[in-house]
Amino acid sequence: MRIITLNCNGIRAAARKGFFDWLPSQEADFVCLQETRIQPFQRTDDCYFPQGYTHCYVDAEKPGYSGVALYCRKKPDRIQEGLGWADFDSEARWVQADYGRLSVVSLYLPSGSSSEVRQEFKYDLMERLKPLLKKFAASGREYIICGDINIAHKKLDIKNWRGNQKNSGFLPEERAWMDWWFDEGGMVDVFRKVEPGEDQYTWWSNRGQAWAKNVGWRIDYQIATPTIAKRAQAVQIFKDERFSDHAPLIIDYRVSDRWLRTKP
Repeated sequence: MRIITLNCNGIRAAARKGFFDWLPSQEADFVCLQETRIQPFQRTDDCYFPQGYTHCYVDAEKPGYSGVALYCRKKPDRIQEGLGWADFDSEARWVQADYGRLSVVSLYLPSGSSSEVRQEFKYDLMERLKPLLKKFAASGREYIICGDINIAHKKLDIKNWRGNQKNSGFLPEERAWMDWWFDEGGMVDVFRKVEPGEDQYTWWSNRGQAWAKNVGWRIDYQIATPTIAKRAQAVQIFKDERFSDHAPLIIDYRVSDRWLRTKP
């Protein structure tokens, strides 16, 4: 089972850069997208509905802003759009596909870099998510939460960690929340379970020569319950082509079709 997650920094821009030309070659079972920044009337091209998938777009109330999407090879038993939180859902940051014993989520956590108000909103959401994430881990279901979390967890996950300790995305409180998620929260950073190496990043600033010099941040994740996390067998940050200021994170799991069957 292959899952791809990508913050596409505008799905129309990613399309122009060849994302939908590349996607069929990956034969992914799930494609989780964030920051789609599109409205229904703008999805007129067939490319936004790749063949062989069930498609779900959740669009922000504000045009040209945020938005998530999920493409599923097998039709889900249920699609959940949002979490029932008006301020969160209006920004279109959560879409979830449920199957027999597995749920796959595309999540776009806000950045707090633009203002103190947005950073406080980010902190508030992080606290609100805690009981939900802990419930997931204890539910007996398997969850894979994919997306742009907008936090680099450890020094290993950011090139210039010394210069970013006071910047949103690498603040002590944010990193402590990630510690909680992978400890008391009971879930697993799947990429790091497979790949412990240095210089593994998923986002690069457009300033300077960050991409060319690989001065990046690892802020895109697949975070899973322990049982399915153990089944991850290959990980890749795809950088041969550039569709966005983020790179696709691709993880293959050793999972049979029975995980996607509805329980009797």
